[in-house]
Amino acid sequence: MITTAFRPSRESRRPIRVSFEFFPPKSAEMEATLWSSIERLAPLGPSFVSVTYGAGGSTRERTHNTVARLVRETDLKPAAHLTCVAATKGEVDDVVRAYHEAGVRHIVALRGDPVEGVGSAYTAHPGGYERSCDLVAGIKRVGDFEVSVSAYPERHPEAGSLDQDLDALKAKVDCGADRAITQFFFDNDLFFRYLDRVQSRGINIPIIPGILPVQNFKQAANFARRTGASVPDWLAARFEGLEDDVATRKLVAAAVAAEQVLDLVDRGITDFHFYTMNRADLVYAICHLLGLRAAPAVTEKAAA
Repeated sequence: MITTAFRPSRESRRPIRVSFEFFPPKSAEMEATLWSSIERLAPLGPSFVSVTYGAGGSTRERTHNTVARLVRETDLKPAAHLTCVAATKGEVDDVVRAYHEAGVRHIVALRGDPVEGVGSAYTAHPGGYERSCDLVAGIKRVGDFEVSVSAYPERHPEAGSLDQDLDALKAKVDCGADRAITQFFFDNDLFFRYLDRVQSRGINIPIIPGILPVQNFKQAANFARRTGASVPDWLAARFEGLEDDVATRKLVAAAVAAEQVLDLVDRGITDFHFYTMNRADLVYAICHLLGLRAAPAVTEKAAA
């Protein structure tokens, strides 16, 4: 339950800043949904919008096409996801150069999941970048890019301990990472304990909380299991019995997400990265509660 009021006009509080993550569409129908969502969220003025990269680089072309279209047709600042998986250093560097030529200046650098899928043993490609920190250094060497990386409040599933995971984050920072975006979480106390651990390591880049509005609880719970994120019992109880009640489920989802982000704001957080799942309505509503309002502008660039 929220027990404190959100007061966006407080002078001591920095402006709320948001960013949105999308994934490249697989079909014409999904493409229409994606661009409808982008058009809905763009007037909120996000700091950037990121586009994901499939396992094993499986969406490389679709990711590039989506990012290039964002550059051509909108005033949004796109951030392209890029992984080390299934590619040599030269091949990855070529992708980085192609993004630079397309006008992209922000990359989200990730090691990536094994080609065989989550849970399989990861093996670096012969001649490829071995770790995400190596990828960060490679991107910085190729061009003048802003580089975001991942962070894990409950540690990466493959890390032996949280300390080991923090070692990996420190290596990425030492190689030039500019910010970290966290895996989604549902317990805000976990996030703040993580921030304490990060700061104790002398890691001073911004750590942006990744927020997953629960569009579908069963899907979110399965995703959490694969990524090592915990699902609190109270969250499961909120959605219990709503499998076939879409309308009520949407209302509960909005309430749950609102509780989480407003609690984070009341505890001093002003930057948020939303995993949109290419759906705009719930994210738009949360941003409205955060005090953001749509600017009177269109997403397409004015004709020259």
